[in-house]
Amino acid sequence: MKIVIAPDSFKDSLDAAGVARAIAAGLAEVWPAAECIECPMADGGEGTMEAIVAASHGELRRQVVRGPLGEPVEAGWGWLAESRTAVIEMAQASGIQLVPNGQRDACRSSTWGTGELVAAALAVGASRIVLAIGGSATNDGGSGMLRALGLRLLDARGEPLAEGGLALAQLARIDASDLDPRLAQVQVEVAADVDNPLCGDNGASAIFGPQKGASPEQVQALDRALAHFADHCAGLLGRDVRDEPGSGAAGGMGFAAKAFMGAQFRPGVEVVAELAGLDGLVQGADLVITGEGRFDAQTLRGKTPLGVARVAKRHGVPVVVLAGTLGAGYEQLYAQGIDAAFALASGPMTLEQACVQAETLLQARAGDVARLWQVARQR
Repeated sequence: MKIVIAPDSFKDSLDAAGVARAIAAGLAEVWPAAECIECPMADGGEGTMEAIVAASHGELRRQVVRGPLGEPVEAGWGWLAESRTAVIEMAQASGIQLVPNGQRDACRSSTWGTGELVAAALAVGASRIVLAIGGSATNDGGSGMLRALGLRLLDARGEPLAEGGLALAQLARIDASDLDPRLAQVQVEVAADVDNPLCGDNGASAIFGPQKGASPEQVQALDRALAHFADHCAGLLGRDVRDEPGSGAAGGMGFAAKAFMGAQFRPGVEVVAELAGLDGLVQGADLVITGEGRFDAQTLRGKTPLGVARVAKRHGVPVVVLAGTLGAGYEQLYAQGIDAAFALASGPMTLEQACVQAETLLQARAGDVARLWQVARQR
């Protein structure tokens, strides 16, 4: 019996590696001789870098960088030496979880720290950078990242702009003479599933600004500032990518990556599956178990269980989901390659209780799945 365990993290409870271990432990109680292959997964959001490093046996590196509001933060990034691939998770340096609720400021927050991680990857000779951009605290069009890499943004007096998206309204000139030339030699892939443009009613500021602390008035000001930034970038580069799908991802980080790095966008779970070698692991398996904290109709938008199911179905392997909760519309996933889904709770409990008991609950439900599977195979 070969079982591939490929879950996402359970937010506020267990990381993907912890979820996989718990499921494997539950299966081992029923199938002690089974081959359980743990392959932590993610979909481009928080935990993507750690999942790739764990599954690929890469190296986790750490560096102190400038956080979203200028404070120093220790950020991790992944290095896969064999393929000279750097895995950078924007949330590590510029993530919303780094800023307490009352301090979130979409006008001032900056992606500078993410740029410092990109510079670190270039310094060790990366030929490929995977940039996971979920969970950002920023709305600066990726300008902070570009400035950390040498781009100069100047006002009418020739002075450097303040950091943050709102300051872009004062932009008078872009000086790209010191932009790191190594960017032209590296392949950049953005792991994201957001397809918003940079500006407008469906743009970065309007859709994501409020959750990052922007008032309705600030949303409008930020949208104008990003449009002004895009005007100058188009004049400099001779092309305008503001309306391309994904340019509004992560407060406009997608725009900067497309415009100045020639980045290609790919679904996050697809990138993680490739780097983790999921396709090869699933080949010849009897069962795949995946999971996430909340399994519902939103999973159809490219979340981990859907991506894992697509890989499994190419090999004709059944897929079971273990989830913290089963939400509205989860049944739609049965038409997308999921064969069965189970919630963890064994009785009435609060979310806080479920988070604390997640490891135990996962072990128990995995054991239940194994027992049911055992009975089915005996018939």
